[in-house]
Amino acid sequence: MNRIKLESMLKDFFIEDIGDGDISAEAIFTADDRGSFYFLSKADGVFCGSDVIKTGFRLIDPTSEVTVYRKDGDVVEKGELIAEIKGAMRGLLQGERVILNLIQRMSGIATVTAKAVEIVQGTRANICDTRKTTPGLRMLEKYAIRVGGGYNHRKGLFDAIMLKDNHIAFAGSILSAVKRAKQFAGHTTKVEVEIETKEQLLEAVEAGADIIMFDNCTPEQIRDWIVYVPDHIITEASGGITLSNLKAYAKTGVQWISLGFLTHSYQVLDISAKVQPNFIS
Repeated sequence: MNRIKLESMLKDFFIEDIGDGDISAEAIFTADDRGSFYFLSKADGVFCGSDVIKTGFRLIDPTSEVTVYRKDGDVVEKGELIAEIKGAMRGLLQGERVILNLIQRMSGIATVTAKAVEIVQGTRANICDTRKTTPGLRMLEKYAIRVGGGYNHRKGLFDAIMLKDNHIAFAGSILSAVKRAKQFAGHTTKVEVEIETKEQLLEAVEAGADIIMFDNCTPEQIRDWIVYVPDHIITEASGGITLSNLKAYAKTGVQWISLGFLTHSYQVLDISAKVQPNFIS
């Protein structure tokens, strides 16, 4: 994770939430009032977000003492202590919600990713994410995928060529689209082609695609068609895949399975911030 970028993101998030000042905390506490609270897991899952906790509270209050008891990727149980933060009460209250929002989401993504990775164990398939991320949070969400044991697909439009149905429709054919893409990209950038029919698959192979994605295909279709893909071409499945049918797709022999629901339909891991009397300075 790029910690410089993380700090910049958190500054923007805090500015959005705090605005010109936290009138609730400022009305009750002075700048010298200090206290402590702790983050507690309220459900079982995979924790992710230790850098968010450390960086976030220290941005608001450089004097704060932050202790994170769980590492990213640790399995946590309901009732388990995750972190303790001591500092200015105003700072604690100002940072609480933004930081909780982020780590609950990141932990939720890591948790569902770990479930998907477990399902495909023993097969050839690897789990990866998609670009179906929350605008502004892509770095954190893709980091959470890795914490959960998955891999990252392209980070954006800038780091890989992926020719989807609309690219192909505009270009006129897969052959034409791949030819133009390879002429533009050179030898260091892979070209991925999305296919939905056997005819498109054969055309993508003929065109010299580096990666072929079976999009919205059934496991039966992939199993029947994958024999036409030479060993040097990477295979990927995506579209309509859930935890319940994931194993069937993994058994087709496909090398990668990209799952949009990991970042757009996950359930957050419930984490709370509580003051405990014997923690207060």
